[in-house]
Amino acid sequence: MEKITFHSKDGLLITADYYKAAEPKGMILLCHRSHCNRAEYRETAPKFKALGYSCLAIDQRSGMNVFGANNETKNRAKAQKLPTSYLDAKPDIEAGIDFAYKLNLEKPVILLGSSYSAALALLISSENKKVKATIVFSSDEHLKGIHLAEQIKSIKMPIFATSAKKEISAVVKVFKWVNKKYVTHFKPKEEGFHGSKILWESVKGFEKQWYALELFLNKIQNH
Repeated sequence: MEKITFHSKDGLLITADYYKAAEPKGMILLCHRSHCNRAEYRETAPKFKALGYSCLAIDQRSGMNVFGANNETKNRAKAQKLPTSYLDAKPDIEAGIDFAYKLNLEKPVILLGSSYSAALALLISSENKKVKATIVFSSDEHLKGIHLAEQIKSIKMPIFATSAKKEISAVVKVFKWVNKKYVTHFKPKEEGFHGSKILWESVKGFEKQWYALELFLNKIQNH
């Protein structure tokens, strides 16, 4: 992996980890959950890379220093006295899409969100032509003042959604008005975990999550 930086839509410098596949099938932008940073994907990004996907894992300004890594984007935002709510991270993800799109030779990318960034990913991808598919973990009404289910009802792209077992009903509500032909909703039998950590080997049932996700990636690759 290579540590890189680029600017958000408002000029804030974003730190990211770039995992480049040898002969990439595509590019995945990896966005972390709350109280977290790009290290959420230190275990899983190499697995996506092994499946043939380059990955860009970003630090959003809404996050924390955890997993032995600093959220450098958050620390810069704090030093500059910039707000760091969930919605404030939207331009970071939008800039990440633009940067990943360039790295992907100006071809649409796959956007992956975890918890609050899953909500932002859905909100953004519903109107962004640089996104070809969206993968979301523990999507819910995380965004203050925004009714996500209402905002994304016209979305027309492949979506893979999963969550912890106790969060299944919340995910169903988010997608209640989206055309079902676009949504692959994997409902785990095991308890699982909140956010993309459900893919970690320490979480029971992770193999089934990866199997379902790989099937989805293969399906969108062939279209």
